[in-house]
Amino acid sequence: MVYHIPWIYTPVRSVLAIWHQLTKAEIPELAKCSVLMRDRSRVEDTIYAMQRAGAGRLQVISDFDMTLTRFAHNGKRVPTTHNILDHRLLIDEDCSKKIRELLNTYYPIEIDAGRTAEDKLPLMVEWWTQVHELLIQQRIRKDLLAQAVKESSAMLREGYKVFFDRLTEQQVPLLIFSAGVGDVLEEVIRQNNVFHPNVHIISNYMDFDQTGVLRAFQGQLIHTFNKREGALSHASGLRVLQGRPNVLLLGDSLGDLTMADGVSEHQNILTIGFLNDQMDERKELYVKSFDVVLVKDETMEVPNAILKYITSSTDNKLDA
Repeated sequence: MVYHIPWIYTPVRSVLAIWHQLTKAEIPELAKCSVLMRDRSRVEDTIYAMQRAGAGRLQVISDFDMTLTRFAHNGKRVPTTHNILDHRLLIDEDCSKKIRELLNTYYPIEIDAGRTAEDKLPLMVEWWTQVHELLIQQRIRKDLLAQAVKESSAMLREGYKVFFDRLTEQQVPLLIFSAGVGDVLEEVIRQNNVFHPNVHIISNYMDFDQTGVLRAFQGQLIHTFNKREGALSHASGLRVLQGRPNVLLLGDSLGDLTMADGVSEHQNILTIGFLNDQMDERKELYVKSFDVVLVKDETMEVPNAILKYITSSTDNKLDA
């Protein structure tokens, strides 16, 4: 009886390609039904290249609200850093009502797949400028922020501790790039005991007067669709990021894709997008835009698996 081995007769180049696939190490999490990839081979090749370069050449850039934090829990929306400020200790009922009205008006615009980023940009500026003006009028006290966070239902994604701890153990810098409120963001990760020295934050920070009362917001407004400008003006100044040309980028908005634009001479960038809302309307666009899309996944399971492999010291490759 004759057994035919089809690849015996294929060109040498094809044989090497098959051998490459057969000797890759598996990341089973990429096979989850919630994971979508436009080009799995490219994802695998990028992860493998980043693993070969090692943790010393890696940096992680991530959005915060609805990326590192959950979108929902038990059917209820988890508050963003701006939502956490909607607390009786900090603002009155009239201000709270106006902020919710602005959310109901502008959030559908932010996630509208039928509008371009250029169309959305001035409307996002309009939204967050109005919200910040309302908050400033409330003369929020700095010493009450920690209590407001503690009493909120803010939640980081399941597996967050593994994510933060792995990065600090491997001395990989984590740049959190958020259009939220930096003071609240810091308090959330501090209360979850993961505000490690390798964590760096670019966000909208409050400016308090000498008595600890909010009087303004510092610097230029950062919103969902101007992160490229923020990346170019801030990230290049962070010395700890220099010499790290490989980037693992996490976000939940198409605007987050520009967060790595400040990385000079990048070699490999792997983008992971959390598709939290309007799945049917936005799925196709997200798959075209992100390398890996996580559909309605409230965990850090996939990013943790990829990060574990990239920072491992083994010589294994990815299994097809």
